[in-house]
Amino acid sequence: MRVRGPETRDAGLGGRLITETLARAGELGLERVTVHSSPRAIPAYARLGFENSPRLLQPHVPRGTPYS
Repeated sequence: MRVRGPETRDAGLGGRLITETLARAGELGLERVTVHSSPRAIPAYARLGFENSPRLLQPHVPRGTPYS
């Protein structure tokens, strides 16, 4: 895959990647797909059926661990 610059933004590649990922998740029988998105990408996910979940909980993990 060739990576392109900002001039190709909004050309539909992100939507195609999301669509293919969801199709593969369906083939695998997955129950859900969860993403951590940048604010700019939220509308793309929303257009493809992603919704906010009040059940998704996340802890704050302080930095400074051996893996950060």
